[in-house]
Amino acid sequence: MKFGRIARRTAGAAALAVLAFFALVPTGRYLVRAGWAEARILWRARSIAELVRDPSTAPAARRKLELVLAARAFAADSVKLSAKQSFTTYSHIDRDTLVVVLSAAYQDRLAYKTWWFPIVGSVPYKGYFDVGEAKRAAAALSRDGFDAFLRPASAFSTLGYLNDPVLSTTLDEDSVSLVNTVIHELTHNTFYASGQAVFNESFANFAGAHGAEWFYAARADSSSVALARQDWARQKTLGRFWSSVYNGVDSAFKAHRSSKPERLAAREIVFAAARARFAREIEPTLPGYDSTKQVRLRLDNASLMSRRMYRTGLDDFDAIYEREGRRLPDAIARIIALARSRPRDPYAAVRAYVASGGAEPATK
Repeated sequence: MKFGRIARRTAGAAALAVLAFFALVPTGRYLVRAGWAEARILWRARSIAELVRDPSTAPAARRKLELVLAARAFAADSVKLSAKQSFTTYSHIDRDTLVVVLSAAYQDRLAYKTWWFPIVGSVPYKGYFDVGEAKRAAAALSRDGFDAFLRPASAFSTLGYLNDPVLSTTLDEDSVSLVNTVIHELTHNTFYASGQAVFNESFANFAGAHGAEWFYAARADSSSVALARQDWARQKTLGRFWSSVYNGVDSAFKAHRSSKPERLAAREIVFAAARARFAREIEPTLPGYDSTKQVRLRLDNASLMSRRMYRTGLDDFDAIYEREGRRLPDAIARIIALARSRPRDPYAAVRAYVASGGAEPATK
């Protein structure tokens, strides 16, 4: 009896601690709000198979929903990704932006501000379902001396822990981008390195792009294959550009270690040169360039690092893809094995493997 009372008191104390965490700690309150928004999305979810059969479903929406199911099946069967129950349902949201993603960086060094969450570990971004809340959080970070950057996102993944629905914001994408998004998110279901957000997003970018190419090649849709390849070429070009800017800022910071004002002045010189180079050399050569939609670059450490998040090491991933005979499932399996061999620095394992010509890495 005494043991039972102690166990009950211990459990009660633990429950109170959990409630206090969620009520009083900023991370806890954030998770409660995010969980409530996710619950509303899941509550609205309807079976895609039923919607496809429903005669009241608009023909254009039906075609997109059928494409989601086809891409999901292809990802599981041909690319060997873990689909679980993701993208078997559809949820409509009453706005054109699902979530606003906030990232932040220190102004005088190339380092993210990170947030820690259960399961995924430390991540350099937070998603907000409320735009106003995102703007207030960004303003607070700016007041604290960080560079803050906001961007919209049309989809997200719970890494397979919940049955992620396809959302109306995702369904608005063109067909090639839609297939890419499905395969990208299912890559997160398959592998997610804790605390390695840049690797996870860039790897999923690689898998989504080549997965879309494979999908449309299997359908003998040459025009969509061309669009998928064009987008991937664009991503790699941008990745090289952002890496060069990153390296330039890094060198500028190292040359002015003792003075923050000098470091900030030096980075602005690098940013000014990068803007000029982008307008003169990079943007006009991008695959699919449209001269009527020229980009005006906003550059600070947060925007620079955010843009690199999805475009780091893409050429190394492609080198492994080529070494695996352009067999995407084999390339994905190889990259995952390399990442697992060095969980604290998966890119180091990938680079070493590429540089060695394919030698197996030592496990660390």
